[in-house]
Amino acid sequence: MSERVIKDDQPRVYFDCNKCPAFCCSIYERVVVTKRDITRLAKYFGVSFDEARERYTTAFEGERVLKRVKDKIFEKTCMFLDQKSRGCSIYHGRPAVCRAYPGRSRCVYYDVLRFERTQQGDDSVVPLVKITFHEVEEETEPYADGPERVYEWDEK
Repeated sequence: MSERVIKDDQPRVYFDCNKCPAFCCSIYERVVVTKRDITRLAKYFGVSFDEARERYTTAFEGERVLKRVKDKIFEKTCMFLDQKSRGCSIYHGRPAVCRAYPGRSRCVYYDVLRFERTQQGDDSVVPLVKITFHEVEEETEPYADGPERVYEWDEK
């Protein structure tokens, strides 16, 4: 039996989606889909474009997004997340944004998960992460090394 050789030009991955509770499917309030994504969903399910758009997506702040459902770990999650296995139930039909995620060799949510499990000494710990959006005001401050952008959180 030959041993697998990893060459320097092969990308290394430092996360394992099978050990994650699906942060990427759950903590974002929207998964934006394109017409191409809806076409892919229609083909995957064997339905028309219009039927796929109606069944699986919704309008959210001017964008077309995947529908969400109540989740047993997080507040809500993508409707296509298998809540038992925490895996994508439409893996081959998933949208482009899901195919590209995380877009690098590391996943920050997996790093947080591993860190917290190590710190707590408990492999069942799931840190609750929530993404929120705040208006920020950008200002430029003069410094010795040149101007630097400073962001001030808008208090509402």
